[in-house]
Amino acid sequence: MIPSVEGTCTIFNKVLLQKEELEQKQLHLLQVVESERTSRWQYAQQCDELTHELKQLRVELEQKQLHLLQVVESERTSRWQYAQQCDELTHELKQLRVELCTYKKEHAEPATRSASTTSSSPSNTPEVDPAELRKIKKVQSFFRGWLCRRRWKQIVDQYIKSPHAESMRKRNSLVFRMVEAEEEYLEQMEILVTCFLRPFKMVASSKKPPCTHEDVNSIFLNSETVLFLHQIFFKGLTSRMESWPTLVLGDLFDMLLPMLTIYQEYVRNHHYSLQVLTECKQSAPFAQLLARLESKTACQGRSLETFLTYPMHQHQNLKIGATTSKARRSVLGAHVRRNQSGAQRSGAERLPT
Repeated sequence: MIPSVEGTCTIFNKVLLQKEELEQKQLHLLQVVESERTSRWQYAQQCDELTHELKQLRVELEQKQLHLLQVVESERTSRWQYAQQCDELTHELKQLRVELCTYKKEHAEPATRSASTTSSSPSNTPEVDPAELRKIKKVQSFFRGWLCRRRWKQIVDQYIKSPHAESMRKRNSLVFRMVEAEEEYLEQMEILVTCFLRPFKMVASSKKPPCTHEDVNSIFLNSETVLFLHQIFFKGLTSRMESWPTLVLGDLFDMLLPMLTIYQEYVRNHHYSLQVLTECKQSAPFAQLLARLESKTACQGRSLETFLTYPMHQHQNLKIGATTSKARRSVLGAHVRRNQSGAQRSGAERLPT
């Protein structure tokens, strides 16, 4: 039997619809592939920039270490000269004491003789009043103290204006700002985990879950791992602050290298995380639960998207090496060892590009 015209048109329309659907899916797939290529190219470019900056930091660190060695050598030379001058003054003082004793012995007999001869006649030489002598000694001691304080003030002023004091001030400021920023970031990540991640995990295990465990993992990614690493880093940082002003932070910054790879995974999947969150918000039970969690006092009116974006800002600091470079500059004195800096550079050069 020959099929009718209407049947033929129906089949043709179905074929056209399937063709259009296939074309749309192919276009969407091409867009996804193109976006992946773009993100991969951006990631490679960021890694190249990070490697270049680490090389610059290496040169800078070597120059500052050379300058530090020169400063230490000059300090040793000046200290040795000062000790030599003190020895010379001590020797001169001993000689003066010996000369004074001999002088007193030589003039002691003539003085007694003159005193015996003039005991019967009125004295022509005025005697010094003991009260006046005490006043003179007080004035002399006050003047010596004033000279000592003035000299000490000059030494302190010179040190305050020296390059070493300026670098120490910069170091202190950078370390304090790093501690404050790390403490604030820890607070934000703890709110994300305790107020959002854990409640959603508990709800996903219920009988009628508004979302699945897969959705929760896709939304929050590796936030719990990031929080754990930063807690370890902050604990080590605060323990080192107890030995202020002597700081040895090189081994702590070795922790930043694995953090980079973890943050890179977070950044690559961040767009997909927000997309899954938007799709889950279409469900009324999920939206109600999310609104109830966001209304908590600890959130301070901030949404879940805001908390999910905080690691992105932290990644910006890590990927350009800002935290590492600042901390290296801040502990350049006698506190950073060369082998630790070399280990950090070699670890950074092994990062995937």
